[in-house]
Amino acid sequence: MGIYVENLTIKSWAEEDRPREKLSQQGRRFLSDAELIAILIGSGSRNESAVELSKRILHACNHDLNQLGKLSIQELSKFKGIGEAKAISIIAALELGRRRKDAIAPDQVKVKSSKDVYQAIGSQFEDINHEEFWVLLLNRANKITSKHLISKGGQAGTIADPKIIFNVALENHAAYIIMAHNHPSGNLKPSQADLNLTSKLKSAGQLLDIPVLDHLIISDNGFFSFADEGIL
Repeated sequence: MGIYVENLTIKSWAEEDRPREKLSQQGRRFLSDAELIAILIGSGSRNESAVELSKRILHACNHDLNQLGKLSIQELSKFKGIGEAKAISIIAALELGRRRKDAIAPDQVKVKSSKDVYQAIGSQFEDINHEEFWVLLLNRANKITSKHLISKGGQAGTIADPKIIFNVALENHAAYIIMAHNHPSGNLKPSQADLNLTSKLKSAGQLLDIPVLDHLIISDNGFFSFADEGIL
């Protein structure tokens, strides 16, 4: 007669191995990434604990939380022991973490350099595998007043309509605008389409007296600034 191994929940572990209790008694910073994920998923399978399952998921992602954050519900559900509900819990938690980094009020950010722009908008492009085009609106004091998603597309690109961009700027009484979009491929070199669009928007901004201060291309490898490179 074989030995029956019941489903291993966190409550069935030795007390020192329970991530919830460990967090409560020692603090959140004492938990490993796998232990934090184990708290999210709650239980493992008959053959592995929640922590072991979490370690397996992290190993598949090269222990890179950014890579984990890009997985879809379907991709996470391919791991044995992860159903749709657990996959959603992981995605939701990572999204909250991303939003926390962006929680500073936009009007508290004064733009003095391209790095300031990157810090203000960069997190919007984390964990996505498609292109998005955003516009940041600034007042006369060079402070960001709002951020707007203009368009999103596939991995190959997205379409940014100048009429929509400047309509948003006019409706919100912007003094200046800064544009940003991502390259999921990781390549930071502007395409000819990027160059043409930037030139067109610069001309439109001059005509409407809403200057375009910069255009950033963002990827996991950093960012490219048209203003820094002298091509704006």
